[in-house]
Amino acid sequence: QVQLVESGGGLVQAGGSLRLSCTASGRTFSNSLMGWFRQAPGKERAFVAQIGWSGGNIYYADSVKGRFTISRDNAKNTLYLQMNSLKPEDTAVYYCAGKETRWPWLRADANEYDYWGQGTQVTVSS
Repeated sequence: QVQLVESGGGLVQAGGSLRLSCTASGRTFSNSLMGWFRQAPGKERAFVAQIGWSGGNIYYADSVKGRFTISRDNAKNTLYLQMNSLKPEDTAVYYCAGKETRWPWLRADANEYDYWGQGTQVTVSS
């Protein structure tokens, strides 16, 4: 059973930056495609970014392209999301998720992921 623990959320002013981390336990992290999703109050969970098992095959939602960067360190079993130029509409609970596969195509549907973290709150004030 893989467990994911997110950290790094918080309150930031518009235009600021935050770096989220997601640490995985278990041996499957390096064989897993990983993603970040977010859920704002009253809205469905939405895709943010995805990275393949080797660190390639990266995809972003249009709303975060050019501002967010997803990366991973398989030696540390850790996934990252660097968020710059934050906007109030980025306010949400951010979740990391994983799917044990080496097939790299885009998986923007939350139902395609096998395991999830508990989420970390990101609040951007105007």
